[in-house]
Amino acid sequence: MVESPQKCVVKVAEGQTSLLTIFLVFLRLGFTSFGGPIAHLAYFRDEFVSRRNWIDERAYADLVALCQFLPGPASSQVGIGVGLARGGLLGAFVAWIGFTMPSAFALIGFGYGVVAFQDVVNSGVLHGLKVVAVAVVAQAVWGMARNLCPDAKRATLAVLAACAVLTVSTPLAQIGVIVAGGLAGLLFLRAKTPTEHVPIGINVNRRLAVASLLLFFVGLIGLPVLASAYPSHTLALVESFYSSGSLVFGGGHVVLPLLQSEVVPPGWVSNDAFLAGYGAAQAVPGPLFTFAAYLGAVLEPVPNGLTGGLICLAAIFVPSFLLVVGALPFWDSLRRTIAMQTALLGINAAVVGLLLAALYDPVWTSAILSPSDFGLAIGAYTLLVFWKVPPWLVVILTAVGGWLLAALPAVL
Repeated sequence: MVESPQKCVVKVAEGQTSLLTIFLVFLRLGFTSFGGPIAHLAYFRDEFVSRRNWIDERAYADLVALCQFLPGPASSQVGIGVGLARGGLLGAFVAWIGFTMPSAFALIGFGYGVVAFQDVVNSGVLHGLKVVAVAVVAQAVWGMARNLCPDAKRATLAVLAACAVLTVSTPLAQIGVIVAGGLAGLLFLRAKTPTEHVPIGINVNRRLAVASLLLFFVGLIGLPVLASAYPSHTLALVESFYSSGSLVFGGGHVVLPLLQSEVVPPGWVSNDAFLAGYGAAQAVPGPLFTFAAYLGAVLEPVPNGLTGGLICLAAIFVPSFLLVVGALPFWDSLRRTIAMQTALLGINAAVVGLLLAALYDPVWTSAILSPSDFGLAIGAYTLLVFWKVPPWLVVILTAVGGWLLAALPAVL
């Protein structure tokens, strides 16, 4: 019997989920995942590990560690990986569509009316959205620490990783901390190595993986050559955004200044329009890389508008697809070995440390500016952890709380 093309390319774990279900789950997350990439990983953990049991805690941490290694938007890459696990290549695509399109279309719409839209959202609401990220990330840190740092050695490793990242605040420091965590696992945690292997649940054909990696490098090297040989604004646009998506380590906040250097100096986007979009990107849920859709919409030369937004959005995310599909089969095989399982104990502890560092900076430092902010964050955490209120509702309630706190001085 001949297998279907889908099964020949990507074999999906038992318990496969329908594409419609994958799309709807990620669409809801796309509408409600405020707080940036670290908060997204917390939302994903709550949805896919705790509530739906789509992926095991250790496997999820391993997937997060892999995506931290890869350039590009880590949270979106984790979502692509979960989609691959539940529905193959089409599952990965619909997961990306569901998680990305709400913020992409919101920012494209904002691009059509920057001036008119500028003062619609109250600053207190925006601040409330930052505060809720504190509660979400704190919940993730506590939940992952209980599972991945159950002893003194791994808890100490997580704290050291957090201190290192806070001391050396560069994107490459995150990669260095993960590597150091793996080495520490090999040196100090061998006796704790688990004998069972928890598969991520994705079996990508290696020929497809190699082809994906080759396509990634062909795009990275070939697009600049093509853009130089055949002058075309569309080609130059694709090259700029593809390169940005390929070379950025550290997530969405890092890509924003890089994109500014790509689109403002050549006069594609005015600096005022860029800064207006930068503010709007902080207010929408979903991945910060959808800022590319806004920039494509406000470009002065054509293509712009909806067409320009979709071109830029696709160009910046294509490298993520190619890297995830290309890296996963080798990663899943490597992590089966005893040495890698030992190293992963340290890597997982380091990932907890990265989350702990992010809880302080930028999440805490940008959100908790007064005692009332702290009280609002504690209230959101209580609703999430003890009352089990859905995250989307906590987001709404905290945004309203931020608005009320901002309005209180005027009333008094």
